[in-house]
Amino acid sequence: MKLNNFFYILLAAFLATFFRLTINNNFCTSIIGSFLVGFLMSKKLSYSTEKILLSGFFSCFTSFSGFIYFLYKILNQGEWIKFIIFFNLIIIVNLFTMFIGFLISRKIT
Repeated sequence: MKLNNFFYILLAAFLATFFRLTINNNFCTSIIGSFLVGFLMSKKLSYSTEKILLSGFFSCFTSFSGFIYFLYKILNQGEWIKFIIFFNLIIIVNLFTMFIGFLISRKIT
């Protein structure tokens, strides 16, 4: 990979972090990011564009650490049932949203 691609990945990560802080809601950023990743998965992107968007932008925008921190706060309160429900619900909703983005992208092209 070329050196300027690393710069573009860093720039995409910076922009994603900025947008994530602007939205300031883990669930919304997760849903938006899942939809857009699903939308882009059906497109034929070049290797470098795919790395810039998926590894740079969306990995910082959807941030797994935000998801884990949210679940940790619930678990730390000792609410096991709520933890299990939210854990499964977040994963199912994100996968469904990604699939919807994929289908919409396929219908458009």
